[in-house]
Amino acid sequence: MRAVIQRVSSASVEVDFKLISEIKTGYLILLGIEEADTQEDIEWLSRKVVNLRIFSDAEGVMNNSILDINGDIIVVSQFTLHASTKKGNRPSYIKAAKPDIAIPLYEKFIMQLESDLAKKVATGVFGADMKVSLLNDGPVTIVIDTKNRE
Repeated sequence: MRAVIQRVSSASVEVDFKLISEIKTGYLILLGIEEADTQEDIEWLSRKVVNLRIFSDAEGVMNNSILDINGDIIVVSQFTLHASTKKGNRPSYIKAAKPDIAIPLYEKFIMQLESDLAKKVATGVFGADMKVSLLNDGPVTIVIDTKNRE
């Protein structure tokens, strides 16, 4: 799994001009799933996300997690995170999981995140043409890949 985690003051997702989800302070997570991803990847990434200390404490130091600030999360599937640009100018998405594999893993990740966060997680619509808006706070953007554990 590959995740782009953006610390946001707000974020929202629209599909066909209809608001699907919105949050205030928290994370917008763009999530790419590959066929090799497992339950272990889901659990590791969820724990990493909820314990990541990238919110400022009283001294202005990034020392608080999303749990500490009672923040919200919105997760948006994004197969393009697994794009390969090695050959030519048109990216290949061969590493991205097909929907029959990706959808159950996406849903399991959301359930795990809700369990670890102890609150509901907002989402986009898997496979839809989404309009994602965000106000990046900082800006702070972290990329995590479960295969590299980075």
